[in-house]
This record gives sequence, C-alpha cells and structure tokens, in this order.
Amino acid sequence: MKNILLTGGSGFIGTCFIRYLLKESDFTGRIVNVDKLTYAGNPENLIDIEKDFPERYVFIKADICDAAKMAGIFGKYQIDSVCHFAAESHVDRSIVKPDAFIQTNIMGTFNLLECCRSRLKDIVRFHHISTDEVYGSLGREGYFTENTPYKPNSPYSASKASSDHLVRAYHKTYGLPMTISNCSNNYGPYQFPEKLIPLIILNALEGKSLPVYGDGLNVRDWLFVRDHCTAIWTIMKNGKNGETYNVGGNIEMENIKIVEMICDILDETNRLNDNRIQFVKDRPGHDRRYAIDFTKLNQELNWSPEASLETGIRETIKWYVDNRRWVERVRSGEYQTWIKTHYI
Repeated sequence: MKNILLTGGSGFIGTCFIRYLLKESDFTGRIVNVDKLTYAGNPENLIDIEKDFPERYVFIKADICDAAKMAGIFGKYQIDSVCHFAAESHVDRSIVKPDAFIQTNIMGTFNLLECCRSRLKDIVRFHHISTDEVYGSLGREGYFTENTPYKPNSPYSASKASSDHLVRAYHKTYGLPMTISNCSNNYGPYQFPEKLIPLIILNALEGKSLPVYGDGLNVRDWLFVRDHCTAIWTIMKNGKNGETYNVGGNIEMENIKIVEMICDILDETNRLNDNRIQFVKDRPGHDRRYAIDFTKLNQELNWSPEASLETGIRETIKWYVDNRRWVERVRSGEYQTWIKTHYI
C-alpha cells in the first residue's frame, strides 16, 4: 500500500487514524484524505499533520457522491488502497433526515467501488469501516459475531448494512480485494460534542444537565479510538480478502453507568458543579444492547484492545479539558468559517 485514499478523514475516527498511521505505525506511503466537510468534518484537526508530512499527506475537499471527481482523484494520485470512513453516522440525524444517509452511505460507497473496479489490477485493498448496529439489538445475553444475521433498526444502520453488502458483492462478482470491519461504539479525543461521552463531559464541566435517553439502561460495548485505529491497520495489512472482522472493546456498560463514571472522575478534581442527570424521551428504534465478539480478529490477526474503560475515559476527559478552544470553535461553528476561507 503506497497511496491510500482515506475518505472522511477529517471526522473523529478518520482524524485519529491518520494521526496514528503517520506518527505511530509502520506505514511509509502517502495518504489522500478526501472529505466533503459536513458538520462533523474539521480539517483543522490535521493542520500539524499537513505541515509535518507535506509529501505524505494530501487533503482534498470533495464529495464521494461525485463520481467524476472521485475518478479523477484515483487517477491523479495512483490510488492502490482505500480506507472508507466517510459516512453520515449520527442515528438521531438519520431519523430526522434519512435521505442524506442513503446518498452518502450507499451511493457514495458505490462510486468508490466503481472507481476501484475501473482500475482493479492496481487495487491491493479496499477496507470498509462499518458498525455493529447493522446486526440490530441483543437481549440480555449473547454477542454479535461475524455470522450474526443483519437486522438494522434505523435509517443509519440500514444504510450501512446496504453498503456492507455492496462491498462484499464487489469482491464476489469482480474479485475486489476487500475487508470489512464492524466496530462497537468509539470514544476518545476529537469526537464531535453531540455524542454521548463528550456531551456528558462538556455539560458536566459547564454545570449543565446531563441528558440520558430513556431509563439509561441501554448497553453499549465501548472501544477507545486508538484501539480501533490499531485494529483497522492490522486488518488492512493482514486481513484475509473477502472477510469481515468484528472490532470490540470488551467493555459492556450501561449508558447511565458511563455518565456516573464521568461524574466520579470529574469530582476528583473539583470540576463538577451542581450537575444532575436528566432522563429524556427515548429515541425511536433505540436498540437495547450491543456487544461484540472479536474472537476472530484476536485469534486470526492477534489483535486485542489495550485501553481499559477508566484509562480511556480519563484520557478523553483530559483531552477535552485541555482543548476547550477546539470545543468552542466546533460548537460555535467558527471552524466552518475557517473551512470556507481555505477550501471554498
């Protein structure tokens, strides 16, 4: 892999993966980061990368739904690998406005696959980042495996399930060298403030109420973003073509307990001021429990997560405390002004 096209690299996980590849991994090639820069995409996250790795990092503002633009990028940069992060990913937004999810997550993926099909002899890996939400919801027991039937329950998860099937079909039909990873809930630095963990951290720091859906007993398997990055690179390098690998943090936790843990850690440093948990109306189709079995990834590729939930949460809290200016620019939309100045 000499020239990786990485889609959606200015978002949370993509940002962390680019930083990992160029600063910590054994990758020596070039990354072409293609991002439409929707509300959650922030190229400011990678300013230092652009300066430190001018020969190995390229940013292009583009929409993966623009087939002609994507074909030109593949040709110009001699793309031989794809790591496909780009997606509309917030479940609540998919309930309100599902059409954007259909366009980006399905049609955008189709365009990338067609670009690869047109230069199939040059492609060594197409890695598709997916989610455990395609499997639906679990009861009190059991785990999602790579053989769990798909049963998506939101427009977001349905669109991701569709893109998974497309990627797999291009392998079976055209011989595209591909892998898929279905991961559990990520958290860590650079996550957009609307997500549960950063939302609770920031609201707690600011003395605001702490909103929790329903009764707070929905269970998620939490994965620290750095562990996700190492898993993706492990799969891209060593995964078997045509295979799917589940990526989990081995940490099941009820949402309410995550909130309580954050409050307890903040209490240690006297940063918590008269905060209170506020249970709010549950969202439609809210899956009760997700839990990932990553035995296949562990046994075949020798990967396992390293961060405990407490160490990961502590590192995440510290990052948001130390980067309040970043938070302010994201919340206010000031970063969008910077984007318009530089990319529009």
